[in-house]
Amino acid sequence: MKSNYIVLKSTASPTRGPFGPGPRTEGVPAQAGVRVEIETLARPQLATLANDASVIAVAPAMPMQLIRPVSREPVAGARAALAWGIGAVGADTSPRTGDGVVVAVLDTGIDASHPAFAGIELVQQDFTGEGNGDRHGHGTHCAGTIFGRDVGGTRIGIARGVRRALIGKVLGENGGGSSDQIVKAILWAVDEGAHVISMSLGMDFPGWVKGMIQQGVPEDLATSRALEGYRANTRLFDALSDLVNARGLTSRSTLIVAAAGNESRRELGEDFEISVAPPAIAEGIVSVAALGESSAGLKVAQFSNTGANLSGPGVGVISAAPGGGLVSMSGTSMATPHVAGVAALWAEQLLARGRLDAFTLIGKLAGNASTEPLANGFDPFDVGAGLVRCPQE
Repeated sequence: MKSNYIVLKSTASPTRGPFGPGPRTEGVPAQAGVRVEIETLARPQLATLANDASVIAVAPAMPMQLIRPVSREPVAGARAALAWGIGAVGADTSPRTGDGVVVAVLDTGIDASHPAFAGIELVQQDFTGEGNGDRHGHGTHCAGTIFGRDVGGTRIGIARGVRRALIGKVLGENGGGSSDQIVKAILWAVDEGAHVISMSLGMDFPGWVKGMIQQGVPEDLATSRALEGYRANTRLFDALSDLVNARGLTSRSTLIVAAAGNESRRELGEDFEISVAPPAIAEGIVSVAALGESSAGLKVAQFSNTGANLSGPGVGVISAAPGGGLVSMSGTSMATPHVAGVAALWAEQLLARGRLDAFTLIGKLAGNASTEPLANGFDPFDVGAGLVRCPQE
């Protein structure tokens, strides 16, 4: 059986790599190129790539899907002047706005006509074949949390000073896509000058197993191949984030933020937890857990996967709805743009001081994260360094 494989190559000097030599991370020139090829190969043909010194990683193109919100409620009538997450992360008291920072949202697209995005230069690129726009609404909601302007007197956006945003449509109307589209979109966003990339999506492992079974592959073999693809894609995203960080040593730095996933079921028991899903699990990508409000303080959401690096507000989050107005959603998908928005504010501060790079930006996010707003008895493994906080100077 032949499948589509992602072949990640670099024009940098080769030194190492899982399929032979890979990229040199020291002294990578700003113009160092990364090439993605999609090849239809039978499994035995993969051995032919072993002697190609430019190959960094190879992985089968695997189904991806948005991290589906666990709830979605329309917002109508009287509402607060501030979405609760804005105050929770301290965006309402921060002097920073994200001015001069470029943010990329890789999702279902965006409703560019929504008032929340008035005056923002939206650079759209479709990787799905559906065309630009948002037929689902997930991407519009996430973008609104990061940089949306006020809607009907309610503040929904953290980094309201962002003037240029990159919108990579990598998921279609049904919320599905593939890992090769994600890889291409990340490289596109980096080339377009993104300082922060936000991804509220993950691998569809069960869907891939089901698809192979429907094609006649025995269930045990389909599960084994999907697991092999899962590992290969995780290594590919590891390599990709290494390349992105290496480019940041000599040119514009890019931080990638991704949702941890919504597969945990703590309502059934405290041990019913699932670990962070790819691509968020990859080295160099910041994974995000979801927090919700309670009378005792903020608590990890019952659905939030465990083992994340940082946490953000992810329950009952109000943001832009496609077609206009507002909608409330819950999920690590909603927590991720909070972290991306806070990262944009820290990036503005670091740019002003002439020292922006991914390592320092992660240090600001993690070093200023706080567990003080959390209810007693939280598991540190569930929340990472804690709730992200915006710069206050």
